[in-house]
Amino acid sequence: MTDKLTVSVLGTGIMGAAMARSLARAGHTVRAWNRTRAKAAPLAADGVHVADSPAEAVESTDVVLTMLYDGPATLETMRQAAPALRRGTVWAQSTTAGLEGVAELAGFAREHGLIFYDAPVLGTRQPAEAGQLTVLAAGPAEGRDTVTPVFDAVGARTVWTGEDGADGSATRLKLVANSWVLAVTSAVGETLALAKALDVEPGGFFGLIDGGPLDMGYLRAKAGLILDGPLSPAQFAVSTAAKDARLIVRAGERNGVRLDVAAAGAERMERAAAGGHGDEDMAAAYYASFDRPPA
Repeated sequence: MTDKLTVSVLGTGIMGAAMARSLARAGHTVRAWNRTRAKAAPLAADGVHVADSPAEAVESTDVVLTMLYDGPATLETMRQAAPALRRGTVWAQSTTAGLEGVAELAGFAREHGLIFYDAPVLGTRQPAEAGQLTVLAAGPAEGRDTVTPVFDAVGARTVWTGEDGADGSATRLKLVANSWVLAVTSAVGETLALAKALDVEPGGFFGLIDGGPLDMGYLRAKAGLILDGPLSPAQFAVSTAAKDARLIVRAGERNGVRLDVAAAGAERMERAAAGGHGDEDMAAAYYASFDRPPA
């Protein structure tokens, strides 16, 4: 098979739009659909065909790439696409859907004869726009020649975790990685909030840890967004972080593990979203530390 494919991208939010552009830059024919069409419309300037329905987007496609909000939204969209799906079509499911969600999506794939890949990604807006994501992938060997050019276009690295997408091994690794990302993000916000409350200059804290084992690039990046902005457009939105945190907590509960930090992080993100920060970068969970907006 040629390495130039027709790829249907369903869901063109922060990540999906960037992935569609990366695929078009790589020379693939790209069709995109989004529930709110206006969010997909700018992709036409990049040579992407913007479809009016999921079924239109997937007709005669080689690969379907889904990057929607969650598992239920993905399943609903694929049901709308079902009349136009050909048996044997490759489906790369990149939504962070959680363990139950992946099982349901894999079941849909079996019913419709699709070659299913569990393929969540690590990275935010900036690496997505540069085609530098890390793809975590699980799925059968027989379809990899088709799906690999897609992963190569959107990512700098593909980590294969297994040969059965329904097993959810890629999603399980993604949840573990996201638990670390969300815990650090919450800790950054709380540390800066405490510094403000105690009248400690952030520079004093950063000078204290500079170059030592407590210092890290991610801390600096998220602290920079809190202190200097901009929090919009989001690299990874507060509302999406809250959703992922709840998936992490449920995965722990399902497997007999209590995740107190993840549960508190979910509440923190939800509180920030309720305060009007849902569409901002998840660093904006900083504001959940205050009953009133800080000066």
